[in-house]
Amino acid sequence: MAEEQFERCLAQVLRHEGGFADHPDDPGGATNMGITRQTLAAWRGVSPATALPVGAVRNLSRAEAAQIYRAQYWAPVGADTLPLGLDLALFDFAVHSGPSRAVKTLQAELGVARDGAVGPVTLRAVGQRVAREGVDELIDALCGRRLQFLSELSTFSVFGKGWTARVAAIRQTALDWSPAAPIPAKNRSTSMTFLSGYKTYIVAAIMLLTGLAQALGLEVPTLQGSSAGHLMMEAIAVLLLRRGGLKANAAST
Repeated sequence: MAEEQFERCLAQVLRHEGGFADHPDDPGGATNMGITRQTLAAWRGVSPATALPVGAVRNLSRAEAAQIYRAQYWAPVGADTLPLGLDLALFDFAVHSGPSRAVKTLQAELGVARDGAVGPVTLRAVGQRVAREGVDELIDALCGRRLQFLSELSTFSVFGKGWTARVAAIRQTALDWSPAAPIPAKNRSTSMTFLSGYKTYIVAAIMLLTGLAQALGLEVPTLQGSSAGHLMMEAIAVLLLRRGGLKANAAST
């Protein structure tokens, strides 16, 4: 299953990386299937990178590219341990901007130490966030941070349109692959809504009692300035509105 998922994610990455390119404004230089000359030279043990002919990049096979992707991008971000969809989003980010940058961005979103390594702390934070908000929310947040980072690069004016389209496409595919959200937010907050409803009744009751006390001539310093009739009318309105709201909520569930 892990190998199958890697191949599925790799296919998506390669759709965006395309074939051989050697754009003069691209700091990565000659690139094929997303593998730069520097990366391929290091993989093959060639130093300096300029000693590797550009033709070697042009002739890179998909099989060798897949080995590089697995060893240098997929494994370092712990993609095998991530939920479906999030693995693609983080993997593509790593390919595009480097594994360390991708992981640190995820860690920043999770609020854990940004050490660039996916370990137990990061995985626990991912699990907690997904259990609380669902995978889709985390995918959205990560892609949002990724696009923000890209927009601040000096080359965004040249490559920004393509980068933006890439992030949007990866985001959509990742969302399509992600499992269903565990529990809808409205159900997770049922107890909070229940308590909130009681608070509304309590406030209304206080207003009503205060109005009655003032009508009887008793002084209530904290609410002076409001007439008895006004307080009682407000309390009744609050109760009626609250009752209507509860009925509407019950009908929608």
